[in-house]
Amino acid sequence: NCSMVLKTLHFITRPLSDEEGNFSLAYIITIHKELEMFVKLLRAIYMPQNIYCIHVDEKSPDHYKAVVQNIVNCFENIFISSKRENVVYAGFSRLQADINCMRDLVHSKIQWNYVINLCGQDYPIKTNRDIIQYIKSKWNGKNMTPGVVQPLHMKHRTQVSYREYAHSGMSYVYPTKHIKAKPPYNLTIYFGSAYYILTKEFVEFTLTDARAKDLLEWSRDTYSPDEHYWVTLNRLNG
Repeated sequence: NCSMVLKTLHFITRPLSDEEGNFSLAYIITIHKELEMFVKLLRAIYMPQNIYCIHVDEKSPDHYKAVVQNIVNCFENIFISSKRENVVYAGFSRLQADINCMRDLVHSKIQWNYVINLCGQDYPIKTNRDIIQYIKSKWNGKNMTPGVVQPLHMKHRTQVSYREYAHSGMSYVYPTKHIKAKPPYNLTIYFGSAYYILTKEFVEFTLTDARAKDLLEWSRDTYSPDEHYWVTLNRLNG
């Protein structure tokens, strides 16, 4: 019952300021468990001028997927990603889940400014307005994807090929004995956080640029590629 969802959970139904109304954020939330935590997170970050892409792990139980779909159906600006992945921790599927949502978001009618990715166990300690003001004050037109040149103790993540083992009971990534080729375009690999705040222009670039596509393909059999992909692309000249 959508009216009960909105009323009992006290979802915000209008922009709380002109500044927020004129600066839309997109969110990517990857979830697979703990429905109540997801609802608390969604309620805390929800604003009617924002847009939200929810990626539900393909391995999640059917009843979990159904309940998430029922909640999402109550909102015009929340949707389930059009393509779902069997997400394996530290695997390429985790990066692919974000990219699936990005493809959907760039075709949205809502004109958003930045995208923020979260997992279902995150929770904000700042308001929507705080986040916008922080972006505008220090990062206007820039991405927040911090990192450093890949440290020596992380080299193994991109030197040999890794494979995903996905099963409902157990999923993991394991190394093979195959040595990987060097990165395309002789790119320097940077290493940082899998979590980011990215401009819409940068997202469009990552989905269309040949270097971004080739780096994505090269990263397919690396360990935890979401921790090097965004930060490496962000260091490209220009």
